[in-house]
Amino acid sequence: MPVTDVKQDLDNLTLTITADFSAPVERVWQVYADPRQLEKIWGPPGYPATVVDHNLAPGGRMTYFMTGPEGEKYAGYWEVATVDRPRSFSFADGFADEDFNPTPELPVSENVYTFAEHDGGTRATYVSTFESADALQKVLDMGVVEGATSAIGQIDDLLASS
Repeated sequence: MPVTDVKQDLDNLTLTITADFSAPVERVWQVYADPRQLEKIWGPPGYPATVVDHNLAPGGRMTYFMTGPEGEKYAGYWEVATVDRPRSFSFADGFADEDFNPTPELPVSENVYTFAEHDGGTRATYVSTFESADALQKVLDMGVVEGATSAIGQIDDLLASS
């Protein structure tokens, strides 16, 4: 399992996940830059993602849905703010309805994903910031830590298969 650390900080409204991969930074970057690769890791096991739109550029938008074991669909979106290929990107990540309109009653997180050389591979740091402690607690209660760590755990298999 590549996840090496998970920190929940209700005071600073952040969730930080750190993972180490035995692949170069550029290769890990490609997982997020290529929508077909992203589909293989964005949803946790049993909830595969389908990327509908993918524009990993400042001002770009990415829309997707995950399909559960019973066929239920969960939609979401990214609104990309910054991109520093292959080192980092930032984006707002939110829940959406079936037409990819934001779902206002569910939290939106501001995210910064960074990739740096580390011990011959890549250290990825995923930082999600929420507007309130209640918003962070809501996604924690929804199982975001388990979902995110299991989704990130799929990256090793994807890297090994290419």
